[in-house]
Amino acid sequence: MLYSLIRKFFFSLDPEIAHGLGMNGVEFLRRTGIACLLTKPLPANPVTVMGLKFPNPVGLAAGLDKNGEHVDALATLGFGFIEIGTVTPRPQPGNPRPRMFRIPEKQALINRLGFNNHGVEQLLVNISTAQFTRRGGILGINIGKNFDTPIERAVDDYLICLERVYKAASYITVNVSSPNTKNLRELQKDDALDALLGRLKAEQTRLADMYSKYVPLALKIAPDLEDAQIQSIADLLRQHRMDGVIATNTTLSRDGVQGLPNAEEAGGLSGAPVFERSTAVLRKLSYALAGELPIIGVGGIMSGADALAKMEAGASLVQIYSGFIYRGPGLVAEIATALAKSGNSKRARADV
Repeated sequence: MLYSLIRKFFFSLDPEIAHGLGMNGVEFLRRTGIACLLTKPLPANPVTVMGLKFPNPVGLAAGLDKNGEHVDALATLGFGFIEIGTVTPRPQPGNPRPRMFRIPEKQALINRLGFNNHGVEQLLVNISTAQFTRRGGILGINIGKNFDTPIERAVDDYLICLERVYKAASYITVNVSSPNTKNLRELQKDDALDALLGRLKAEQTRLADMYSKYVPLALKIAPDLEDAQIQSIADLLRQHRMDGVIATNTTLSRDGVQGLPNAEEAGGLSGAPVFERSTAVLRKLSYALAGELPIIGVGGIMSGADALAKMEAGASLVQIYSGFIYRGPGLVAEIATALAKSGNSKRARADV
């Protein structure tokens, strides 16, 4: 009830202004110790995935805290893990505003932010003082390429980010699926993905030896994939011994929102309308992988039942973003409780 009143105020504002105020609000809750007003106690439900022990299987997807400025504050809301980014080697402003749009009739968002961030060096400064990881919290860092780096040199940007964030991350996500950086999704195609994963895994091996610390690598894919592409990606994930895969990013489809205000804005669609498409990709990917590496399910999770459906389709963990915007912190507890009661989160295979 409280969050519904807060959301009404935020939804009267420009989405980016509301986002900034919302993050400041979460910081206020942390500093005053009153986060409990918007959260509920979570059941103990630890799960081990990618060799990491998660206190619960509900994570925050990348995009909400691009620069790692609010990790400790977000941790007070009960997330089992937090993913920050997408971060690029150099700071960049992203696409011109306006670039975020709501479709409240369908609990949806469209964004064409374009990897706006302060760059990898500033992200590292921001998280250097976070207590979350010092207390054993699991922090994912999502990496991408700068908009003006030619696609044929994209691997250089990923390698820079991988090397810089390696020590600070619990796991690292390779984002090749945002629709808002020109040609980025070309990296999901066979030869390009094969080359990219090969270079990244070689660098991961070097860094693991250097720091005596193995940091898992996950690939984040799009929901706009044909069956043959899903099979090809699965084959390459196995071939290169990737540690995990995140399914999925936002969609270019406008199924379910046609004719509504803002529906024709360019960018990636997230929220409830992407649920079926994203879950279908997850299910097919799970079948193709045959349990050889874990999947983090994300896309359109607006309820505990939605999270259960992701688990039943083959996910070991779930992440939320748009659902968090529409439902608030209470959604974290709802999902965590639903998964603990169902026992489906135990499907996660230890140390895969």
